[in-house]
Amino acid sequence: MNVQNKELELISVTKRYGATVAVDAISHKFQPGGYACLLGPSGCGKSSTLRMIAGHEIVSQGSILLGGSDISHLPPAKRGTAMMFQNYALFPHLSVADNVAFSLKMRGDDKPSRLKKAGEMLELVDLSPLSDRLPDQLSGGQQQRVALARALITRPQVLLLDEPLSALDPFLRIRMRGELRKLQRELGISFVHVTHGQDEALALADEIVVMNNAVIEQAGTAREVFNAPKTAFVAQFIGGHNVIALPDGHFAIRTDAVGIALPGNGNLQGNILGVEYQGAHVAVSAMIAGDQEVSATIPEAEFFNNPINPGDQVGLIWDDANLHKLTA
Repeated sequence: MNVQNKELELISVTKRYGATVAVDAISHKFQPGGYACLLGPSGCGKSSTLRMIAGHEIVSQGSILLGGSDISHLPPAKRGTAMMFQNYALFPHLSVADNVAFSLKMRGDDKPSRLKKAGEMLELVDLSPLSDRLPDQLSGGQQQRVALARALITRPQVLLLDEPLSALDPFLRIRMRGELRKLQRELGISFVHVTHGQDEALALADEIVVMNNAVIEQAGTAREVFNAPKTAFVAQFIGGHNVIALPDGHFAIRTDAVGIALPGNGNLQGNILGVEYQGAHVAVSAMIAGDQEVSATIPEAEFFNNPINPGDQVGLIWDDANLHKLTA
């Protein structure tokens, strides 16, 4: 799929449902040809944003541009986007090949042409031998790849994915996110992927757009968002961080930058709340003054050289250079 990447841009996009504001005047330029994840908790506005880009929800206010052209009022089929739905929405009575070719049939393409293109798409997602099967004869991962092929057959500029991995078991989810990333790189088109899974976003995304309460809280590369969260919400939602209130403000510090020391030593004193073995490391949580909970991720060997238990008093130690001041 040799396509010229066009920039997708949101300009003050708002979505209202009656008196409820689901998306509140958000603006963002997506990286052309990149993999973007809209990340946030349920109800934050990420799925409404995706559906407005797709044309399945009407924009209440603002504009959606693709390649500089306003597509806000175009029907879904005319936008240059394609959407892969959370439940895949495959037709149970149609073969895999006919499912993939369905949009071309609706467009009026002749049967030999559309089946040839469907074959190319099935080859792309490694499903050529299964073209004659019905959806209920496929595994969950295979159904997902059929849905992907069906979305891609229209040669979109932007592929929109609404929590595409949520129906899969954890092992298959990890495998399929690798396949999604590989496919996006091979195609070179923009992917915009909605998820509430932090690990999923970090593993997949060139850029992460964190949404909260109908607005964009922070956007940047996966490393930027993880290593330099701007707000307490982002630090806590993205995971792997503590938010600590100190006399000169609120700070984030990664859990793997916090160590355990003997009582009386370290930056703060605390009581161990819990110890959880996680294989390569041990997650330790402690309560410090002011009812703040602080977590530390300790390498397995280091922890078991000096094990601690719930109820023990300890010092919590870190390098101040690893503290990241938050703006809110």
